[in-house]
Amino acid sequence: MLSIITITFQAEAYIERTLQSIAEQGHREAIEFIVIDGASKDSTLDLLKRSPIKIDQLISEKDHGIYDAMNKGLRIAKGDYVLFMNAGDTFYDAHALSHLIQDLNEEPDVLYGDAQFVNLAGQPIGLRSEVTPHRLPEHANWKDFKFGMVICHQAFVVKRSIAPAFSLDYALSSDIDWEISCLKLASKIKKSERPICNYLMGGASVQQLKKSWIERFQVLSKHFGIFQALLFHLLIIFRGIRFALRKGDKYW
Repeated sequence: MLSIITITFQAEAYIERTLQSIAEQGHREAIEFIVIDGASKDSTLDLLKRSPIKIDQLISEKDHGIYDAMNKGLRIAKGDYVLFMNAGDTFYDAHALSHLIQDLNEEPDVLYGDAQFVNLAGQPIGLRSEVTPHRLPEHANWKDFKFGMVICHQAFVVKRSIAPAFSLDYALSSDIDWEISCLKLASKIKKSERPICNYLMGGASVQQLKKSWIERFQVLSKHFGIFQALLFHLLIIFRGIRFALRKGDKYW
């Protein structure tokens, strides 16, 4: 079974597209759907109550940020695998879950794939591996993260038995630390040949870019050492500038 965990807070503008996407996948017997809400005051909870897909576990209460909420989801998940798909994120297409289940039948510790970026209106921008300098590795391991988060967490499925809790030391970049930790613990890692998700642009890390960069440096220093983290960040800056110049546009 796959536990799909969705984190929401004041998500009335985007949660319906996520619920509809999960509902249209079918395979209801193969998934557990968990929603962790941060005590939303808008119409998020009303929309969740009218969800087109049955929510197996719904918690709505104040938390200490998105990673605290994600940890709550991890603690109550019962599936063999976990996937985080937050408000506004959707599966790549109507057949994405079918292909994902087929890949999971091979029992990898980690399954990963590409993500398509979409704007706030839900319109596709392009695959992450094409519209950013991040190239999706063919045979991923934790050292691929030396240049940052090369795999979106919405396209990263991990066996629950090896999934650690998210560190609350980082407000914006704990998902990088978490994916690295998962890959360090994984023996069998599989790449999906098809994109897994549509990722809604404009999240907290984009809105607070400076803080996100500082936290990313701290995460890379933790796993690679300070000297290498500094070198990697200089290369990240150079690569980003070169990529932007080639595109004739900004980094994203």
